[in-house]
Amino acid sequence: MLSPSIARRQALAAKALRLTGSRTRSRVHVFLTTRPATQCWRASYSSASPIPTPSPAPKTQPSPVSQKRKTPPPKTVTVNGKTYTPDEWYNVPENVLAATNRKVYLQEDHPISITRQILESKFAAPEYLPYNNFDPVVSTYENFDSLGFPADHPGRAHSESFYINRETLLRTHTSAHESAVFRTSTSDGYLISADVYRRDEIDRSHYPVFHQMEGARTWDRSKVPNGDIAAAVYVDLARLPKHDIKVEDPHPPFDAERNPLQIAHHTAAEAEAITAHLKRSLELMVVEIFSRAKAAAAKQDPNYVDEPLQMRWVEAYFPFTSPSWELEVYYAGDWLEVLGCGVSKQEILAEAGVPSKLGWAFGIGLDRIAMLLFKIPDIRLFWSQDERFLCQFAGVSGNLDKLKPFVPFSKHPPCYRDVSFWLRSTSPAGGNTVTATTHDVHNNDIMEIIRDVAGDIVEDAKLVDEFTHPKTGRRSMCYRINYRSLERTLTNEETSELHARVIGALTDRLGVEIR
Repeated sequence: MLSPSIARRQALAAKALRLTGSRTRSRVHVFLTTRPATQCWRASYSSASPIPTPSPAPKTQPSPVSQKRKTPPPKTVTVNGKTYTPDEWYNVPENVLAATNRKVYLQEDHPISITRQILESKFAAPEYLPYNNFDPVVSTYENFDSLGFPADHPGRAHSESFYINRETLLRTHTSAHESAVFRTSTSDGYLISADVYRRDEIDRSHYPVFHQMEGARTWDRSKVPNGDIAAAVYVDLARLPKHDIKVEDPHPPFDAERNPLQIAHHTAAEAEAITAHLKRSLELMVVEIFSRAKAAAAKQDPNYVDEPLQMRWVEAYFPFTSPSWELEVYYAGDWLEVLGCGVSKQEILAEAGVPSKLGWAFGIGLDRIAMLLFKIPDIRLFWSQDERFLCQFAGVSGNLDKLKPFVPFSKHPPCYRDVSFWLRSTSPAGGNTVTATTHDVHNNDIMEIIRDVAGDIVEDAKLVDEFTHPKTGRRSMCYRINYRSLERTLTNEETSELHARVIGALTDRLGVEIR
């Protein structure tokens, strides 16, 4: 039997994987009315492995040769003015490739950009420098190896990420740039904001492109007076403003079993000081966010009833920090997980070439905060170019006091269509386990085809039924697709035509047999 401490650590690790794993990584819960996953942070994949040396994808990993794609990849692909050569790993659909040029997180008066601006306002230069212009195409070393992802980690799978070629992909998290910033930054702190890309399901809280911000603050043992990190951190902590919000923080700064100190690298005093600075800094940021959300709600609704803001710190597990924490906020009648953070793992700083630095790091999802801040009910709206959407935020970037909740400009009826099919009999997913490979039909393959054909007209797509034939072992699946435009009412005729194209694409690309 596992000891309680080991069982708890494994439970925390399992929670981190659930919160940041393949099925919920880009989830942005509508209005955050439930306790959503802290999928915002860092790699958003879990790996406790040591930092490896640079390495290509393992030669033993099966090639995703295009049994799903009947046309060869393009000869070249251009992203942000740079040209890349795809190979058999290429799996980036046109709509995702087009999104690399949008950069809505930098677009004036866009809700994502406004949210970024509010967060950045609490981390001023020259102490913190923002990095907002990294290219979205990164190497597998930057995205995985530099952060300690093992070669067989599921986050590397062709079904999970968008690859240009075997060694190059669209970043899946802002942490792909972390090592470079740690190595070259001239400031003590930094912020990275960017669009990130992952294959995922379809609903109002998922999109293959979303946005993250991560930040860090470090102190250099070789530069602080007498090498006393704890004393230097407390001096900086005394300079931070205070707030009057109630904060529940019943846990010690670290716990040997639940939330351990990096005893080989940090003293107890150093970890305690860094944790105190981390918590005050992030509390101030969250107070700013929710104070503006409450002010905007009160401005819209004269009957708005204000309730005192409350925060609490919860012990957590992340593979990149220890001790680690989640910050929760009591808002609109529920506790909401807002961000993840912790004392940076010293191995990551050493890998970046700055072993004498110690510090903290955090991560937060911009889309999910923007949906809360502006009361935006559907993540697809962030990509709308409809003036009825965009005009509602005009002038807010220049004057944040103009911030107000989004007012829906229409409510169009849903149009549901089902599609049932048998998977290929030669497919492992279809019942042939003899030839199973890691690159067979995946739920994300089906979602991507639906989105590729129907675009943002699809509000959600769900697997509603599965059946395995008792004699042949063949597997049947039924998906229910909700076609609903954000901008107009769809006719039955055009919905049926669009659905027919989706069925055709599923048949052509996956070889399924329609029932």
